[in-house]
Amino acid sequence: MSTFIHGGNVQANGIRQHYLRYGGKGPALILIPGITSPAITWGFVAERLGEHFDTYVLDVRGRGLSSTGPELDYSADACANDIGAFAKAMKLNSYNLVGHSMGARFAVRSAVLHPAGVNRLVLIDPPVSGPGRREYPSKLPWYVDSIRQSLIGMDASTMRAFCATWTEEQLQLRAEWLHTCYEPAIVRAFNDFHDVDFHQDLPKLQAPALLMIAGRGGVIQPEDEAEILDLQLNIRSVHVENAGHMIPWDDLDGFFSAFGDFLGPRLN
Repeated sequence: MSTFIHGGNVQANGIRQHYLRYGGKGPALILIPGITSPAITWGFVAERLGEHFDTYVLDVRGRGLSSTGPELDYSADACANDIGAFAKAMKLNSYNLVGHSMGARFAVRSAVLHPAGVNRLVLIDPPVSGPGRREYPSKLPWYVDSIRQSLIGMDASTMRAFCATWTEEQLQLRAEWLHTCYEPAIVRAFNDFHDVDFHQDLPKLQAPALLMIAGRGGVIQPEDEAEILDLQLNIRSVHVENAGHMIPWDDLDGFFSAFGDFLGPRLN
């Protein structure tokens, strides 16, 4: 039986924020997807989270059904402030934050800028690139080329050229929704991977955090993990060895197992 309740829109931080809600019972949890992942593409993850948590999956501005367009600010600060404003608008006085990739970076910043109510954070393979650091492994044309193709129209077979290991269902969903990713928003987020220092926020974190590392992702190397753990003693790390950067797409059971009891109930 599905745990999906409804989709909705709320005015928060001056924009329309679209969300999908699952479960409706238990502690609140806000899930922030990655750079080109509208909320709906994380539905298969949220279905299981909804068994334990009142789960909200956000469309980050410039993606999915949230506000988009050339007039918006797509900076890391604006996107982080969206999260805190969303929680306030929805009257979530205590909540867990789970972010993947770009979403993990936004989650950390949001937890520092808006610490009230943040219970725990799960940071799923966040990019650790930044000023003076090595580049993020993925390249910008991979995102831009696929978005431009999606604007014309694409199907699962066309999407396979960009996501070779995904299932037909996953490819079809991404092909359906990728056109909602506004190219300037994606370019800004990608550039911010290199221009914004993710590490500056870590010592300021008040809430305990779990760092989930993809064993085959190439994003977080052992020296990166050691630096993060050194910067913030309230972070513990866990590896999903047989997964690339898109961890739940590669190893869904391993993904949920990696949470352990960090958020309370075991999710596997």
